[in-house]
Amino acid sequence: MAFFTKLKDRLFKSSSKLEQGLDAIVDEGATEKPSVPDPAPAETRPPPSAAPPPSPSTDNTETSNSENSEKSASPGFLGRLMGGAEGTVQRRILDDDMLESIEDLLISADMGVDTASRVTANLAEGRFGRRVSTLEIKQALAAEVARIMEPVARPLPLYPTKPQVVLVVGVNGSGKTTTIGKLASQFRAAGKNVVIAAGDTFRAAAVEQLQVWGDRAGVPVLTAPEGSDPASLAFDAMTRAQAEGADLLMIDTAGRLQNRTDLMEELAKIVRVIRKKDPDAPHNTLLVLDATTGQNALSQVKTFQELADVSGLVMTKLDGTAKGGVLVALADKFGLPIHAIGVGEQIDDLAPFDPEEFAAALVGFDG
Repeated sequence: MAFFTKLKDRLFKSSSKLEQGLDAIVDEGATEKPSVPDPAPAETRPPPSAAPPPSPSTDNTETSNSENSEKSASPGFLGRLMGGAEGTVQRRILDDDMLESIEDLLISADMGVDTASRVTANLAEGRFGRRVSTLEIKQALAAEVARIMEPVARPLPLYPTKPQVVLVVGVNGSGKTTTIGKLASQFRAAGKNVVIAAGDTFRAAAVEQLQVWGDRAGVPVLTAPEGSDPASLAFDAMTRAQAEGADLLMIDTAGRLQNRTDLMEELAKIVRVIRKKDPDAPHNTLLVLDATTGQNALSQVKTFQELADVSGLVMTKLDGTAKGGVLVALADKFGLPIHAIGVGEQIDDLAPFDPEEFAAALVGFDG
């Protein structure tokens, strides 16, 4: 899949700290003698897709099939951290020390203490005390991440209501304007009648950017003079969208900072005003998050949930961070639907969220 290839290529630029982490631990652990006997083969049989464990008589030599499987694993994010020397398959006992090191790495990747602890605890089940390879660890981590992400991987729901009002919120620089443009273009290509309201009336660049996207997609962009009341623009946009029978009305908003009470109140006013036209609006409130902000994304979700009843998330800029584990933490803590993720500026760089593809790209596992 083209997007999956792009995701693996761009997802999570490595940091020197992470690169040095588990690499050194695996190298060190591989020289240690097992402190407990390997469990009987019947107890250690891995899933069909996993590399088979060595027989009790095997010491440091693996079969050629295991070597080929290990070499073929894509060295992404955690994958590069967990690989042994090129051309060799290293194993070590999965013990408390190794689990603690893995947990620390996940925390350093912005997965958060609570989520990282749960992931490593689940990783240990059925594997503790076994000699495991890099490939087996990556496979297990990918499966655990996918399990957490599966319940939240949902596309933006579409309703028969016309217009369906989609309010897009987020802090400054999170990528709201670009996300609106990409979504509008994609919906227009799918045959939907879309209208955009440029509600960030205090930033001329945001309005101009939306107009560029609107021209490209053939979608009208409603604007107001710079400094105008965004709530008034939203009301006028709803009036026009209703009159034209539009399927979707997407409303951009100015970047909100949690410590700016006046801006937060302005967003609340927009919600109150559009509900005068439709008591059920907005039908979707999308929070756009910048992956490079790391754990700050958690506080942003909490704040916007309280203010605007956030219904779903879009995460951008996953191509610009080594700490994309925050998306796992968000799914684990809030359980909000993740509708899409972005890894670049092109229109096809925003795609529906796929938990298995994300997990595989995160740990560098090809499946």
